[in-house]
Amino acid sequence: MKKIEKILIAGVSGMVGKSIYNAYKKKIKNKLITEKVFLTPSRKQLDFSNYQKLNLWFKKNKPDIVIMAAAKVGGIIANKNQPYEFILENLKIQTNLIELSYLNNVKKLLFLGSSCIYPKFSKQPIMEEELLEGALESTNEFYAIAKIAGIKLCESLVMQKGFNAICLMPTNLYGPGDNYNSLNSHVLPALIKRFSDAKKNNLTSVTCWGSGSPLREFLYVEDLAEACIFAIDNWNPTSVDAPKDKNGKSLVWLNVGTSCEISIKNLAEMISDLVGFKGKILWDKLKPDGTPRKKLNTIRLEQLGWKAKTDLKEGIIKTIKIYNEDLENNKIRN
Repeated sequence: MKKIEKILIAGVSGMVGKSIYNAYKKKIKNKLITEKVFLTPSRKQLDFSNYQKLNLWFKKNKPDIVIMAAAKVGGIIANKNQPYEFILENLKIQTNLIELSYLNNVKKLLFLGSSCIYPKFSKQPIMEEELLEGALESTNEFYAIAKIAGIKLCESLVMQKGFNAICLMPTNLYGPGDNYNSLNSHVLPALIKRFSDAKKNNLTSVTCWGSGSPLREFLYVEDLAEACIFAIDNWNPTSVDAPKDKNGKSLVWLNVGTSCEISIKNLAEMISDLVGFKGKILWDKLKPDGTPRKKLNTIRLEQLGWKAKTDLKEGIIKTIKIYNEDLENNKIRN
C-alpha cells in the first residue's frame, strides 16, 4: 500500500495554520488530493522552542512535510513594546523546527515569513532581491530580523545540503480567526472592531492611529492557504526551472500578495461604510504610521501558476460577517 503523507502544521491554532488545515481538508473532501495524516499539536502539547522535546517528537512521529505557521505576531504597538519576546521566541521556534526537519529527513519544509522583512524604503513594488538592501522599519525591526534569520537558515540548507526548503513572504493578512485585541491586533481587524464597537455604542466619531496616508496591500488568509499548498506541490528551489533572481540564482523565498493596494484612510472609510458606522473618522497623528508603502511584486509566484482570488471588499465583507458571528458566540477576545 502507498504510504499516506504525514504533514505537521506548526501553529494550527492560529489564523494561518487553521486556514491551511481547512484548505487541505476541503481538497481531500472534494477529492482534489489524496488522503493525508495531519499532525497538529497545540502549544500546550508541544513547545516548539524546546529543542530536546521537539527532537523526540520528530523521531516518534516522522512527518514528511513541515509547514511553519507558528510564530509570535502582533501589531505596531505590540512589536514596539515587546522587542525581546518578538526576536527571541521567533528565533527559538524557527531554528528548532528548521534544523530538526533537516536532521529528521523531512521531505519538504515551508517557512512562512512576512513582507516586513524588506527595508522600510524598498523600491516599489518590492521584489525578492530587496531583502537586506536597506534599513528595516523600526516598529517591527526585531520581528523582521527573526524572520530574515529563518529565511537565511533555510537558504543555507538548500545551498549546502540540498534540503527542500521554501519560504513564502505574505503581505498583510486578514480573515477568519484573526486577532481583534485592542492593543496588539493588526490594522484591518483593529478597524473592524473599532467601527463595529462605535456603531454598537452609537458613538459620533472614531479615532484611528496615524495619518491614514500609508499604502498597504491585504491578502485574505484563505488565499494564502491555497498559495502554501500550491507552493508545496509545485516549487522545489533545487530544480532547474525553479524561480531565479536577477543574477540567475535560485530563490528560496517568494512574495505572496494581491497586486492591489489601498491607503489606510480609504481602508478605514471602506470598513466604516461596510459596518454601517455613520459618524466622523478622526486621526491621531501622534501614533506611528509605520512603513509609508509596502506593495509586493508577486510575478514569480504568478509565473509558477498561482494568483490570489479574493477581492479586498469581498474579503472584508466575509470577515465582518465572521466577526459578528464570533462575537455572538463569545469567541472574540478583547
